[in-house]
Amino acid sequence: MHTTNPSNLEVDRENKRFSRPIAMLLTTVLAMPLFVSCGGNQNGNASLPPIDDSRNSSYNPNQQQQQTRPGLSGGQKIGITLAGAAALYYLYNKNKNAKGQGAEGQYYLSKNGRVYYRDSENRAHWVTPPAEGIRVPEEQARQYQDYQGYNNRSTGRDLSGLVSQDSEPQYR
Repeated sequence: MHTTNPSNLEVDRENKRFSRPIAMLLTTVLAMPLFVSCGGNQNGNASLPPIDDSRNSSYNPNQQQQQTRPGLSGGQKIGITLAGAAALYYLYNKNKNAKGQGAEGQYYLSKNGRVYYRDSENRAHWVTPPAEGIRVPEEQARQYQDYQGYNNRSTGRDLSGLVSQDSEPQYR
């Protein structure tokens, strides 16, 4: 025969009274990270990595330039092909003071010697010059003659070391 001790009943009631709120509290605390992580990033895309546009074969920052120059004057017909670092530096100089965002907007020179622009969501996009190079009039091309890719040359300077730390813009 099984007898119940009255003092054991009081302990059981007291345990039940505290165990339910403690269980609810623990459940809430353990589930909180799940609920917080599903909320998404509400303050923009600050932690997204830069986008490398060299993987997008349809991207051609020189496309507009080719379309807007139907005929060149006699002095401009002799052109130099800029590729590699020379083409990147040319694109940077051409767009460094442009207004707006995106591929047609302002270009920046990073501390590591790469050229990039920012899209409307403030994400960085690395710029890659077209594989065929950029045809530039000789008088414009002269300033790039020390850089790799000038007239399709494989030797020369790259863009690293061109930027001082205070010349790169700060983003909020």
